[in-house]
Amino acid sequence: MATIYDCSDSSQLLTGMRLARAAIGRGELAVIPTDTVYGVAADAFQPAAVQRLLDAKGRGRQSPPPVLIPGIPTLDALAETVPDEVRALVDAFWPGGLTIILPARSSLTWDLGETRGTVALRMPSNRVALELLSETGPLAVSSANLTGQIAAMTAAAAEEMLGDSVAVYLDDGEAGTGYAAGLNDLGSTIVDATGLLLPEGKLRIVRSGVISDEDVWAAIGAGETE
Repeated sequence: MATIYDCSDSSQLLTGMRLARAAIGRGELAVIPTDTVYGVAADAFQPAAVQRLLDAKGRGRQSPPPVLIPGIPTLDALAETVPDEVRALVDAFWPGGLTIILPARSSLTWDLGETRGTVALRMPSNRVALELLSETGPLAVSSANLTGQIAAMTAAAAEEMLGDSVAVYLDDGEAGTGYAAGLNDLGSTIVDATGLLLPEGKLRIVRSGVISDEDVWAAIGAGETE
């Protein structure tokens, strides 16, 4: 049975991080905290691991997972092009609750599912997640719940749903506490920036979340047009 490691305890944090790194390296899954919800993570460059993630959630390849990254240099390494508007969004909201869809570099040897040549990227604002990402590199991470169920806000809630399909659970308290109370959706806000690469193209908000639509438009100096 998988163990939950309390990251507020220094010894459990060290053990949990070591085991999470090892599990991910073997192509297994780890549940990790983020600033929005708990996520189930796999090595983004191991197709079998990504498929294991989708299977654990009961999710098909038509719903590829986002990729969490440790910093801006990784954004440039994974995205084919980064428009100025995306630079403004990253400056305003990373690390934090904004996921940005961009064209993926064609040279990348990964298989996240039916992405149609894109990748959804986010730099989370959570100390445990960022430390793990700095050691593992990009991770495919989806909300730690069964498809159709409410996203887990605690490691225990994730374990109830995902059980032994996950090798290691890292517990960093309740997720989402850094965002405004009363939000209906504590998931990240998702924007599709691929349209910015087309003539007169525009950015599109595809899911509202912890970053308000108004704040997104304000960061790029645009009115609410989508």
